[in-house]
Parts: sequence; C-alpha cells; structure tokens
Amino acid sequence: MTTDEFQRNSDNFCYRHPDRQSFVLCQRCLRTICPECQTPAAVGVICPECLAEQRAQRTPAQKKAERRWSRASTPMAAVGSGRPVVTLVIIAVTALVFVVTLIPGVGTSVDNALSFYAPALYPQITGVFQPWRLVTVTLVHSGFWHIGLNMLALWFMGRSLEPLLGRSRFLVLYLLSAVGGSVAVALLAPNVPVVGASGAIFGLFGALLVIGRHLGANIRVIAILIAINFALPFVLALVSAIGTGSFAGALQAIQISWQSHLGGLIAGAAIGFIYARTRRRTQRPLQIGLLVGFGALMVTLLALPPVIYG
Repeated sequence: MTTDEFQRNSDNFCYRHPDRQSFVLCQRCLRTICPECQTPAAVGVICPECLAEQRAQRTPAQKKAERRWSRASTPMAAVGSGRPVVTLVIIAVTALVFVVTLIPGVGTSVDNALSFYAPALYPQITGVFQPWRLVTVTLVHSGFWHIGLNMLALWFMGRSLEPLLGRSRFLVLYLLSAVGGSVAVALLAPNVPVVGASGAIFGLFGALLVIGRHLGANIRVIAILIAINFALPFVLALVSAIGTGSFAGALQAIQISWQSHLGGLIAGAAIGFIYARTRRRTQRPLQIGLLVGFGALMVTLLALPPVIYG
C-alpha cells in the first residue's frame, strides 16, 4: 500500500510502465525505468528510447564494426527479467557454507574461522588479525531454524530491494550492513562470539524503511516489523527473567545478538539515506564518496574497544 503522495510522484515509477516501482534511472535521460526496460550501458543502464536514439546516431564505421564483430547491444536476460540475482547468490553461498559446517570434523573449524569474534581483530591483544570475520559472520549459522529464518527474510527483502536499487548497490548495502552489525558487537559485547546474517538483514530493513519514507510509501508495516524483531530478544529475556531473577543473564542465555541487529539497522538506514539523496547520475561520485566515508567511519570505530575495555 502506498500514500497518495507516493502515487502522484511519477519519478517513483517506470515511465514506460507506470504501475512498476523502481529506483533506477536511465543514465542518458535520467527517467526512472523498471528492470524490464533496462539495457546495460558502459556506465549504468539506459532505457529503450535512448537505446534506439543511440543506435540511430551510429556512424557508418560503427555500424560496420558492429556487424563484423557481432556486438549489437541487446538486453541481458538476467537484467531484463528483474530477478534478484545477487540475493539468490548470497542465499546459495550461505546454504553451501552451512552444509559444509555439518560435515564432522570440518564444521567446527569453519565456524571458528568465519564467525565474528572481536578479539580476532586486535593482533596486539590476541596475536592474530582476521578482518574477514566482519563479513563472513553472515555465512555461518547455529542451526536449521537460524539459517532458514534468515534466508527467508533475505529472500523477501532482496526481491524487493535489489530490483529497486540495482545489483551493485544492493550488494554494497548488504556487506556494509554486515560490517555495521559486527562493529556494534565489538563495541557493546566484545567478548561474545556471533554467527548469522541477522545484522545484514536488519540493514536491509533499515534501508527499506528510509528509502520508503523518502519515496512517500506507507512504511508503517515495515516499522512495526522492525520493532517486533528488535524487541523479540528483550521480551524473551524478560519472560525468562521472571523465573531466574536475572534479566541480564536471561538476555545472554537466549543467544540472540541484539547488538548485531542494532548495528545493522543503523548502518542500513544510513546507507539507505545516502542512496535516497544521491539518485542522479551527476551525484554518483558523491554517492561513492559517502559510502567509502561511511565504511571508513565504521572501521575507525573498531579502534574504540581496546580503549574502552582495556
């Protein structure tokens, strides 16, 4: 469901298919186009009208070279179909890693190598430096329910966000959100090992919330879902604490990393804001610069845990 403001804003919909929402612009005319209307160009994508105009302006030499080398510009099948390819690849890779972790004698070593453990980032403390854990934490899960729920959420979010943002922007969002979740764990629970893609998935929630608000969509349902999912570990801990008498102990016992959820949500919301404010082609360098700067900020925050916790 969308608001009247959202429906009246034609910039939020493909100009050739007014019923299809999109977040991708033609790099020539800067009009919004859906995945079916996108043709890959040297930079970004172009719409069918601009593609026809570009072909009409070819010189005789260009036409001859095109015929000789059979390089006529045609839409790529994956792009034209609008399938969430990156989402499917992430799910497939995550599932493969999970299957490997089930192999006796192999699974424990894989978990230990890929899960996030903040002390592994500080060679001055532990003698090892394993920065890949900031991202590979998304690949390992504690059980079938854990990976099943995470991948289901990723599928539902990815099939909406990936066509909206484009593959590269969606992948950047997922990875930086994962880093954001890991940074929050390092800051708030530095000695707690963490597994799972929840931080990255909460980042998708945060981005969708901000982008939807920017486009004028009804974000009430998204906000409610975020609130329910974020509050869940605290509610479970509160119920458990009634019997044990220790809320902190109960919160730790349920083994849900609210720190990762919080960090991913904040990171995703920040990235969504960057995307929403830098949509035009002329703003592409600014968008890249802001993303790099945000990534650098998160890396800088990793210098705090040794100072805070000694």
